Amino acid sequence: MFKLRMLAAVACSLTLLVGSMMGADNQAASNAAPMKIKVGYIGITCEAPLFVAVEKGFFKEENLDVSLVKCDWSAYKDALALGGIDITHHLIMMFLKPIEQGMNVKILAGVHKGCLRVQTSTSGNIHTMEDLRGKRIGVPGMGTPPFIFANRALAIHGLDPAKDVSWLVFPAGELGLALEKGQVDAVATAEPIGTLLTSTGKVRNVADQATDEPFANEYCCGVVANGKFVANNPKAAAAATRAILKAAKWVELNPKAAAILAVEKKYLASKPEINALAISHLRYAPSVAGGEASVKSAATAMKNVKMLNASTDIDDLTRRAFVHLDGVSDDWIKSLQVEKVAGGQLPIQLDAKFLAEATHDAGTVKSCCGLAKN
Repeated sequence: MFKLRMLAAVACSLTLLVGSMMGADNQAASNAAPMKIKVGYIGITCEAPLFVAVEKGFFKEENLDVSLVKCDWSAYKDALALGGIDITHHLIMMFLKPIEQGMNVKILAGVHKGCLRVQTSTSGNIHTMEDLRGKRIGVPGMGTPPFIFANRALAIHGLDPAKDVSWLVFPAGELGLALEKGQVDAVATAEPIGTLLTSTGKVRNVADQATDEPFANEYCCGVVANGKFVANNPKAAAAATRAILKAAKWVELNPKAAAILAVEKKYLASKPEINALAISHLRYAPSVAGGEASVKSAATAMKNVKMLNASTDIDDLTRRAFVHLDGVSDDWIKSLQVEKVAGGQLPIQLDAKFLAEATHDAGTVKSCCGLAKN
């Protein structure tokens, strides 16, 4: 009996000791200093979740101390690959060729859909992609996402992008003017330029990533991170990804509020009306599985139009490009609850005054994906 009592006492003591140690560990974890990370941004419409994650404290909730690093298009890929920034959200198609060539960048989730369009003048006789055979298409740069999207759309409709059309490069903000002057027959655009041109009534869409199959369910932008950062700091990478995805859900529910926040906090030089109008065309429905599927579908299409090597194994490229992180899942995303801000939504029908304010000086607005330089 004495031995049984002694054993019970020892077991109880061990339980208390283990519990105490676990409690101390949990307390230490909760009191750990925030990890410093660098989040890259350019200062454009579709980056709204990055700005919301900062201003609404979503990064802080994940125990992250964020420094926002402003980048320009020409150096963005190198800044991410070389560790100048740790994580951001950016265009998936823009990174697939560099990843194929060995760049150590990882895609972690899909953020939003619908950036890209091919557009023509309503005064012309081009109504379909097939009508573009032998025509001139204006793009913001060779190899930019609008250029890649236009190539894909042409190929789907039976045209050879290398032979059946000619390409002309203009600054993103001047594409509409080039179309109006007759310098091109169509333009490949990105937000907010696409929405602004459509709102003038002078331009129509002949291909729209937001609505046309097989693009409608494809994510144009995803969470993208430096590969070494992800490998060395998987918990921090997961925490930052969660913050961005939570912010994306917030933007979807509160597009007007997100547009105003970005402008008032001076993350981008625009007008709230312009920003809101462009955000209204995008679909912020974050997804892990959707992001991975979009990597594969975009890579497959890019290989078909010879933007990736003929020998590239798409499944292997997808495995190298996309990383699954603990604590970041579609079930977790579905469980997220975000606030609905009073007055933070757009009216169902935008009135004439709103459109006029939004489209005024549209040529000075930076495009979501269109100012990249080769």
